[in-house]
Amino acid sequence: MALRAGIGARRAVSALAVGLAGSAALTALAAPAVPREPAAEAPAVAATARALPGAAPAAPAPSVVATGPAAFGPGVVTETAGAGLCTAGFVLTAGDRTFLAQAAHCGGTGGETETDGCTSAAVPLNTPVTVRGTGRTVTGTLAWSSWNTMQARDETDPDTCAYNDLALVEIPRAEAAAVGAAVPFFGGPSGIRTDPLPAGSTVFGLANPPGPGGVRAVGPRAGAVAGEVGGGWGHAVYTMEPGVAGESGSPLLDADGRAVGVLSSLSSTDDRPSTEYTDLGRALEYAARTDGPPGLTPAQGPAFTATPPGVDPRTLATPAGPALAAG
Repeated sequence: MALRAGIGARRAVSALAVGLAGSAALTALAAPAVPREPAAEAPAVAATARALPGAAPAAPAPSVVATGPAAFGPGVVTETAGAGLCTAGFVLTAGDRTFLAQAAHCGGTGGETETDGCTSAAVPLNTPVTVRGTGRTVTGTLAWSSWNTMQARDETDPDTCAYNDLALVEIPRAEAAAVGAAVPFFGGPSGIRTDPLPAGSTVFGLANPPGPGGVRAVGPRAGAVAGEVGGGWGHAVYTMEPGVAGESGSPLLDADGRAVGVLSSLSSTDDRPSTEYTDLGRALEYAARTDGPPGLTPAQGPAFTATPPGVDPRTLATPAGPALAAG
């Protein structure tokens, strides 16, 4: 009944319009011609840049991130409320939004061995994250997490659950100008590496161990790729000094300064401990095809160097370790 009433109403309006048009035409034919006064010239109207009522609002300006170092960027400390302390990875933007990458497990609320992102407990989105930058501190929010997304989507692939370990901490817009993309010491990133890393490749990252009083001081680190893990979801890396708790999320660059991944876990093998990094390209692809921020893009850093000035080359020595079987 409702559908028929709607159709009937539309037909009635259409017939009425035709009737009024016909009546107007007959009136025009019957009316005598009346001389018309010349139309007065319309006054000039000055054009202005003022937005007219009903005009669409201007789109927000895209986020502008400094290429070089700034107060907030790769290597700063992040503390997720109710969870853990980590090290920030790369800077990413999406429209007018600015993010620091960290590992998704930085928001985990279980034990240190709970590393399955599909089953491990985690804080909800919008949880406050304290970002301790250079000379200043800001409170960001947990804007996206692969763990939360995988659990909401009932992800079951074991490699994805184990190695898809990326989260985004959103920096308030008022502080976006204080964010810089540069990876300390090395510069970069110059894009994302999408092709496999051969075993033995040299890679570069950051160490962030606690010093006296628990204060952390970020330093340079180099390593040798042991092999892929998780079917390409991650990269195992040998370093002279093993990683420590609190370095999760820190960035990894290849020898061309391209972003490779973020530190996910510390692993032991029969021969040598290794540090495992989530592949950034895969993690961003997962975010793009699920519910990640639209248009998510890594910010470009300055020119990369594998020999940072003022850094003792021995600090960047890489171990010769056995390659891992492809995982």
